[in-house]
Amino acid sequence: MASYISHPLIKKDSIESRLYQQVLAGDVLKKGNTMVVAPTALGKTIIAILVAADRLQKVKNSKVLILAPSKPLAIQHEDSFKEFLTLPCSSITGAIKTDERVKRWEESRIICATPQTVESDLLNGRYDLSDVSLIVFDECHHGVGAYSYVYLASRYVQESNFNLILGLTASPGSDKAKIKEVCENLYIQNIVVKTEDDVDVRPYFNPVEIDWVRVKMSSELEKIKKYVDKALKVRLKALKNMGIINTVSVGKVDILKARGRVQGEIARSVNPDKELFQAISILSAVINIQHSQELIETQGVQTFNKYIGRLRKKKTKAAKSLMWDDNFGRAVKMARDAERHGWEHPKLREVTKILKKELGTSDGQTKLQSDRFAEKSDDKSSKIIVFTQYRDTLEMIHQKLEKEGIKSAKFFGQASKDGEKGLTQKEQKAIIKSFRMGEYDVLLSTSVAEEGIDIPAVDLVVLYEPVPSEVRMIQRRGRTGRKRTGRVKVLITNGTRDEAYYWSSINKEHSMRNQLIDPEVLRELNESAVQRMEDEKKIKVIERPQEEKKSQLVVYADSREGNSKVIRHLSMMEIDVKVHSMAVGDYQVSDEVVIERKTAKDFVDSIIDKRLFKQARELSEEFKRPLLILEGDDIYNGMLHPNAVRGTLAAIAIDFGISIIPTRNSQDTAAMIKRIAMREQNGEKTHIQIRTDKKPVSLWEQQLFIIESLPNIGPVNAKNLLQHFGSVLNVINASESELQEVEGIGKKTAKNIRKVVESEYLYFKKEIKERKLL
Repeated sequence: MASYISHPLIKKDSIESRLYQQVLAGDVLKKGNTMVVAPTALGKTIIAILVAADRLQKVKNSKVLILAPSKPLAIQHEDSFKEFLTLPCSSITGAIKTDERVKRWEESRIICATPQTVESDLLNGRYDLSDVSLIVFDECHHGVGAYSYVYLASRYVQESNFNLILGLTASPGSDKAKIKEVCENLYIQNIVVKTEDDVDVRPYFNPVEIDWVRVKMSSELEKIKKYVDKALKVRLKALKNMGIINTVSVGKVDILKARGRVQGEIARSVNPDKELFQAISILSAVINIQHSQELIETQGVQTFNKYIGRLRKKKTKAAKSLMWDDNFGRAVKMARDAERHGWEHPKLREVTKILKKELGTSDGQTKLQSDRFAEKSDDKSSKIIVFTQYRDTLEMIHQKLEKEGIKSAKFFGQASKDGEKGLTQKEQKAIIKSFRMGEYDVLLSTSVAEEGIDIPAVDLVVLYEPVPSEVRMIQRRGRTGRKRTGRVKVLITNGTRDEAYYWSSINKEHSMRNQLIDPEVLRELNESAVQRMEDEKKIKVIERPQEEKKSQLVVYADSREGNSKVIRHLSMMEIDVKVHSMAVGDYQVSDEVVIERKTAKDFVDSIIDKRLFKQARELSEEFKRPLLILEGDDIYNGMLHPNAVRGTLAAIAIDFGISIIPTRNSQDTAAMIKRIAMREQNGEKTHIQIRTDKKPVSLWEQQLFIIESLPNIGPVNAKNLLQHFGSVLNVINASESELQEVEGIGKKTAKNIRKVVESEYLYFKKEIKERKLL
């Protein structure tokens, strides 16, 4: 008979007592900030619930914040915490209006949220993290680079008086530097690794059987690949002769590194050799060919042909050169003929064979024929997921299964592709619900179902191809074995990238486990995290320089910069950052100075798509002293000739009168904006009139613009006033009674207009008085 955990905040008989989960929760509470690495089926959420219950009980009136990378996963956590805990719980995502988010934060003890939404709210000062006693980072391997987890961890350590951080993941990765970065960013002091092989876990864990299914590439595909290989070989030899690569035996990573070196050489040269630009074009073509090879080897002609269709639409030299290449062109023709004749990749036949063997029909209902599934009488049907890397392949498998009478549902992300709209979160949820209810036999999914989606009782996972990432491999494998022994079948094409990816994921997983349990690494992590947390705490109390004490600086930022690292750095510099929708520019520090920020990549892209000069014109028309901050040092990246970049810089500075300021990175940009604000605001409290609309251009637009600025006057009333009085001057000079003669203008509005027009400019007097006092 099962025993249950007893706790004042945990609902009675709701959580089964499992020793390993209680030990893990105890380790977190005892040892401090912890990363728990465990397969999905081991119940990492229950561990988080146990830790949360203890914190909420011991730290009175505190809150617990659970962060998840996606809205569905945040909602899923909300459901779990509501199911097991007795305290008020709610969710905060971008789909919820601002006022409602603030209300939920104030009223709830447990908040499940997406990190980007919480970050935006914090930057806008809607609430803070001072009373949060536990923050949980689910899928914490995302905590690298500019991801919101990084900022939120730093902000939490600074603001909260009772820090405790819990990171949850199936795998933080195999790269030692990546693991270290995650741990440093999230202030991890301790790492706990749990696997299905651990003695205390084994009684609760259903083993997962992995079957590597090997297939042989068909002769038709071999012939197509032969011509693609020839097209690749010619270009690799050219690159070797140019001294770009040392050998023709190179992979995708080697080519990407070579392209980076060439782009760097172009950037450093005043007058780059034309051969370097030729090399860039050849390298781009090689990348396209290598991708084509992978599709032929691992996916099939249908997926390859769809890729070629997209390649034809590109206007780059690299794409055009491929279409003109005899060898590549022959491969394209053969692939088109192969699809027309119905020739398939052997994997497609194999996956159909596997599913037909697993599924049968009886009395119109689909069921699994396996005896071990049949003996589970409490389940009416079981579930199968087929994972594939490409949406084109997903469609191909779906069409094949439909012909075979197997009901399948396509499950992919929200992004639209080639005219096919992505699935909304509502549609994704409906598909999962239908799959759970047995309306579909098979769920066909891209990587979107690897993490976070609640798909219980999946008995078989089929991987159309291995993936080189151990994180994704572990996540896919974790979709099975939750209620009974799970099975995974991985399709591998002999002698292709499939084999390399298979061994890569296996080796990376072993490497990850060895590094995570290294006691020396754990000791360094603990010491480093403690020191860094102490340093973060000091940030709040550091004495500000005398020049900054007079008044807090104010910087207005455009809403499109909402998740920018620049805003993060500005807020950490104790600058009052106000996020608004701005008509022109990214940051405004005074009535005269606006700043447009462009990263090097965005700068080059804006030259190519011709929006840069339009933006420059608007900046110079709207503001007296516009500035352009150019962030990064790789503007000469090979996409454009350096002279085109130099010419653009000269035009912006000379033709538009915009000063250009270079910065190294987002932190440097924030520091520069701060200095500009200090000069403009001169240590005094400054009122800045931000531009939410562009200045009107024509005379009648300017007249409407002036009248619309009067109180309670919109476009319709402004037009009525001008039509009635004939000019702006007559409107301004009109009395209250005269104003009320116009349709839509009542007594109150007329009174307010006269008050604005007649009142003395008090702000000016106040300013003079303050200056005298100084």
